[in-house]
Amino acid sequence: MKAGTASSTSSAGRSGRSGSAGNTNRSGSADRANSYQLTYGVVIAGTAAFALLQSLVGPVLPTIQRELHTDQSTVTWVMTAYLLAASIATPILGRIGDMAGKKKIFVLALLLLALGALVSALAPNIGIMIIGRAIQGCGGAILPLSFGILRDELPREKVGTAVGVIAALTAVGAGAGLVLAGPIEDAFGYHWLFWAPMAVVLLAAAAAAKFIPESRNRTPGGVSWLGGVLLAGWLVSLLLGVSEGRAWGWTSGRVLGLFGAAAVLLLLWLVAESRAREPLIDLRMMRQRPVWTANLVALMFGMGLYGTMSFLPAFLQTPTSAGYGLGASVTESGLYCLPMTLAMFVVSMFSARVAASIGSRAAVVLGSLISVLPMIMFGYLNDYVWEILFASTMFGGGMGLVFAALANIIVESVPPTQTGVASGMNANIRTIGGSLGSAVIAVLVASGTTAGSRPKASGYSHGFLFLAAASVVAAAVALLIPRFRNETVVLELSGRHEHAESALVAGAELVD
Repeated sequence: MKAGTASSTSSAGRSGRSGSAGNTNRSGSADRANSYQLTYGVVIAGTAAFALLQSLVGPVLPTIQRELHTDQSTVTWVMTAYLLAASIATPILGRIGDMAGKKKIFVLALLLLALGALVSALAPNIGIMIIGRAIQGCGGAILPLSFGILRDELPREKVGTAVGVIAALTAVGAGAGLVLAGPIEDAFGYHWLFWAPMAVVLLAAAAAAKFIPESRNRTPGGVSWLGGVLLAGWLVSLLLGVSEGRAWGWTSGRVLGLFGAAAVLLLLWLVAESRAREPLIDLRMMRQRPVWTANLVALMFGMGLYGTMSFLPAFLQTPTSAGYGLGASVTESGLYCLPMTLAMFVVSMFSARVAASIGSRAAVVLGSLISVLPMIMFGYLNDYVWEILFASTMFGGGMGLVFAALANIIVESVPPTQTGVASGMNANIRTIGGSLGSAVIAVLVASGTTAGSRPKASGYSHGFLFLAAASVVAAAVALLIPRFRNETVVLELSGRHEHAESALVAGAELVD
């Protein structure tokens, strides 16, 4: 009797412990799932705010020019300063995140975005506005940090899908920014293009500090601070010389001095980066033919992407009394640009199949050639709305095809351990191209400025013709990209690819 009781009690105890363990396991799984979802939600919020801030300003550059009493060449620095700061800060903060913890630097990047938005919203003049946008550009490290956090914190099988969704959100957010800029500016004034995203960014920063776990994976090493300083030095000298050449005189001592300083600093930067243990841009990797050709194509297309975002809305908003333009409102100019973003997104979803069937090199050449006609149309065939919509759609399709194929080329060209670095380098060079292209187009457009401070049609025509030439150069360079026997489809969002975070979808950077 006692034995039976004992046996029964023991059995009941085991049953209770087993049930308790089962409940604990289920509870633990639920807690982990909730943690993943919170992390994912916070990353989505931060990425969405970043995407909006990147594109909201483009359609209102004419408004900012008018309200802050400046000229078109100077107001272009509202975009150029952002791109320049992002080119320099993104690899630095990304590297610090790998060493010190991605969560800390992710929160820091969000706070930099918020601070930059605050400075821009309160800016009493164009100089302060440019400083605010430069601070915002430093927050561009959000994207590589986001993908690193997702890779560290989400289950392996969910990483690919999460990365794909974030990438798509970046493209959709950029398109939404173009469309929302007009209604927000009409209802509240352009200052709210900074106030509203700032509120979202601050909420995302608070949520990130509370809910995102700190990275368990740390990478020892250092940061090439000298490389960062020299990179900033030669880029600023070059861009300042280009932007002020018309006003100061191309043969003036100041302009020639800036170009000379840019050349010297570039040389010193190349030497410093080649000797650095942890370079910002790996020049040894750049010597590989697939890598340098893909990066040169990215440079050309960075000019096209950001140059179009900066100047097409201003062109469309020009009153028809000037003899060109559509007299569009800020809202209408954003809607005319929306097909570009949508086409980028849609084409990138199918570009993997195109690359698999004709090869990544052929896809880059095709996308580059497709992008030539839209630039010519923007410059010379722009009297009707349907022409703008058609050209915008074509250009977006060409960019989506090129950016996606470049991702495949990078992944196929370097060892698996270097795909993140190589992809980040490619994206960063595209941003540098954007800053250079915006400065050059500003000079071309301003060269036709009339006495009433309104550019002539020929100024815009020359600017878009420059971008068409950049697409032709990209196609020529793409012919030098070697063929790959076994093309890897990197744009599947199933999470099966080991380096899904290194893909590029719809022009958004997916980097380590």
